[in-house]
Amino acid sequence: MARGAITGFPAGGALPLRTLHATLRSITERLAHELAQPGTQVPDWSATEWAIAPAVVAIHGVAALLQASLPWRGPPPWNEFLRTQATHVAQRAERIERVLRLLDLCARDADLALVPLKGAALHAFGVYRSGERPMADIDLLVSAAQEAAALELLRQLGFHETSRSWKHRVLEPGHRTVPAALGEHADNGLRIELHCRVAEQLPLRAVDCSQLMFPPQPQPGLNGYPSRGALLIHVLLHAAGALAVRELRLLHLCDIARLAARMSAAEWQETLQQLARLEGGPWWVYPPLALAARYFGTIPPAALRQAEEACHRRLRRAYRRCTIAQASASYLWISALPGLAWPRSLRELGAYVGARFMPDAEARAQRRECAHSEPRISGGSWSQLSQRQRVLRYLLARQPRHLTLEPVRAALRAAQPAQLQARAGSTPATLA
Repeated sequence: MARGAITGFPAGGALPLRTLHATLRSITERLAHELAQPGTQVPDWSATEWAIAPAVVAIHGVAALLQASLPWRGPPPWNEFLRTQATHVAQRAERIERVLRLLDLCARDADLALVPLKGAALHAFGVYRSGERPMADIDLLVSAAQEAAALELLRQLGFHETSRSWKHRVLEPGHRTVPAALGEHADNGLRIELHCRVAEQLPLRAVDCSQLMFPPQPQPGLNGYPSRGALLIHVLLHAAGALAVRELRLLHLCDIARLAARMSAAEWQETLQQLARLEGGPWWVYPPLALAARYFGTIPPAALRQAEEACHRRLRRAYRRCTIAQASASYLWISALPGLAWPRSLRELGAYVGARFMPDAEARAQRRECAHSEPRISGGSWSQLSQRQRVLRYLLARQPRHLTLEPVRAALRAAQPAQLQARAGSTPATLA
């Protein structure tokens, strides 16, 4: 049973967590459909729903996209939030582009080949205009043989390693900055994540597509992906990794859908052939592809059918009717086994359950580092509990995720002045 409520309303009221969960779900689904196919009807939301809606937008990283595409305008605080967020996204994009230009020049001088990943590549391929898509970090791929040289170059540019995992090394400027409480901010700290491989744990089985990401003959400086299909494989894998921990974002689906819509039939055929040649095959592709098809409809039916046939039955059933609200941080509750459908055998399933309830020393260390470096995502009292305390709390009552609660609290704090001003009268929502 869920207990508790979230406070922060001007009149001193509180919203039960159950109600908050339902509110997050309905707002998320409405905004997902608006992003895919904008309508002209303004949402008939209560003052509470309008106050929480910016939190949903921040969770999914789609403020600038909504600002550019919505034909309607809501209450002034909502309009101002989207406008301000779009400005910050654009300013941050300019900042990142300057860093990428500098990296290109320095890498050329150092005879070092780098591949900017994900967001930077989506902009380079013209999937987004500059300032449309937020970028939290700069992800760079380098060969293992040149990793030391890349680290030295980044050190000379003022970036220092602050943490590492099996996936990447994280480098930041000399001092960490506290990120904005809600959404994007141009002055948020700029991290660089240096990868020697492109892989995800789904949830324990590593899927590695590194061999597809480097161009056949990389040149000194910044290089692009070999093809749009290679980029699509990467964004699909990244989305699958997010799905396995229930942290998918609408932005991930938009990446997939926009890129897929620009690919020719020949490109799709080549991409599907590349996926089939990966070790283990494309068993993981169906969930993110199905969600992108459900909301955006840009996935060729033949490609979706082929991905479904390669997917094992339990995973296929889990995502046939799954929604973005269920698969993302819009789902309020901590899940004991968020990736339960992903293991491909009883042995893998047993290993996954064991790792969730009895995490090893490396997993516990990563939790601590994430809580320290990304307090908005993994902070809160939950991150300070021992595994035994977590299990006990979970058994007593459903626990809300800090990843979800923190932007909701920030949105409610931001809404208080506007709500107080509106008590004398209502603020109409209008078509633009």
